[in-house]
Amino acid sequence: MPALASYDAVIVGGGHNGLVAAAYLARAGRRTLVLERLGRTGGAAVSDAPFPGVPARLSRYAYLVSLLPEKIVEDLGLRLSLRRRIFSSYTPAERGGRPTGLLVGGEESRTREAFERLTGSDREYEAWLRFHGMTRRVAGRVFPTLTEPLPTRAALRARIGEDPAWEALFERPLGEAVEAAFDDDLVRGVVLTDGLIGTFATAHDPSLRQNRCFLYHVIGQCTGEWDVPVGGMGAVTGALADAARAAGAEIATGHEVTAVATDGRRAEVAFRTADAEGVVGAEQVLVNASPRALAELLGDPAPAPAEGAQFKVNMLLRRLPALRDPDTDPREAFAGTFHVAEGYRQLEDAYRQAAAGELPRTPPSEMYCHSLTDASILAPELAARGYQTLTVFGLHTPARLFARDNDAARAALLESTLATLDAHLAEPLADCLAVDADGRPCVEAKTPLDLERELRLPGGHIFHRDLAFPFADGDGHGDGGTADPAGRWGVATGHANVLLCGAGAVRGGGVSGVPGHNAAMAALGR
Repeated sequence: MPALASYDAVIVGGGHNGLVAAAYLARAGRRTLVLERLGRTGGAAVSDAPFPGVPARLSRYAYLVSLLPEKIVEDLGLRLSLRRRIFSSYTPAERGGRPTGLLVGGEESRTREAFERLTGSDREYEAWLRFHGMTRRVAGRVFPTLTEPLPTRAALRARIGEDPAWEALFERPLGEAVEAAFDDDLVRGVVLTDGLIGTFATAHDPSLRQNRCFLYHVIGQCTGEWDVPVGGMGAVTGALADAARAAGAEIATGHEVTAVATDGRRAEVAFRTADAEGVVGAEQVLVNASPRALAELLGDPAPAPAEGAQFKVNMLLRRLPALRDPDTDPREAFAGTFHVAEGYRQLEDAYRQAAAGELPRTPPSEMYCHSLTDASILAPELAARGYQTLTVFGLHTPARLFARDNDAARAALLESTLATLDAHLAEPLADCLAVDADGRPCVEAKTPLDLERELRLPGGHIFHRDLAFPFADGDGHGDGGTADPAGRWGVATGHANVLLCGAGAVRGGGVSGVPGHNAAMAALGR
């Protein structure tokens, strides 16, 4: 009987976090194997050409990068380029019977003028500066801790050192801080959206889910800036895969892990391919999958159900549409995050409709054009003809709304989402869409159920489960200060030699590599 192949570490899942963990462990001299179910690495952080016969590679699921620490880039020697967007956001509006909007970014004077034009004074702009000054100070103190051992709640509060900021972001519902800081409904909505990406909650949700989501959206790179990966999101995971292989890690695609058996010291990992089954041994297993998938692999009790709440649409346009707002260039408006139906009251109305089991009648969404910042994802002939990408992220669309008839609900939501955008355009978006080789419009839409089917995200939840605050909370989300490395790094699973290195770990979520780094540090006993 042949001997069982054995590794120091087997990593389940070749998404970006698994690749980060593999690179660190292999660089430390650990014999490391990555087993990936799909035929390629990358997970949700990939680039594809989804439209037949059209040479445009879109970031299909994950779009932007903010939370990837420079430490990981430098440690692993990643050959990666991230490009800053010139404009942060644009939000169309109607004031005094005429179309206008709020363009944030570019020169400071332009942003101030945009606030004054929208609101009639500089009060909201000054409030904007104060509020985001506070979040930047918090970011500068919290972001560096993401790649350090997990702090206790008290230690993180002391590190922030501002009781009002701590109360606003960590203790009280986000809506209280937003309403105290701003008077204008549209400005309030623009701020609140960072707390609702992939998170189904109201501004005043007592669970503080919206606070946790908001925190991770404003601390990246100590500034809260979101960057465009040059070459698309696939360039990020491509660089990570290259780094892992260069360090000596083995990566096996088309290998679906079916079970993990462990006694706490040694583990056996069973897998299947298209035409065979096998088992490998491991000293440690790092699971870059959801907590639900982890429980299934181990035969443990299932965790609480997760539910995603986002609607993703990818499009290719022959040209950007003209805006009804005569004062804003579409190339500026779509370069940053374009907010649609995301006023404060609109967001709350959409939440209430979805909670009642209805698709939002005026779906809130945000979108941006990758190719305005990085045209390399388009073939030269498309770029020369003025083609542009457009990616949409819809809010308040929980998986339950698609359970009865996913196809019908997807079609209805796509129609209403595009109609809501059209209300702010001087021409129908349909007139601007490119067509594929078969003459079909270049549009694809993904519901939470689609994401669950394609990527095995539980309930389509892009964070695998509700995000946790980045400190030990004594409730299964890390054990700061413990002698156990897994607890100290927030990656423990209940099995001593099995670690969680995916988005469901403490300080998981987003394209960050942080859970992969932290699981590797725990595996190395650091």
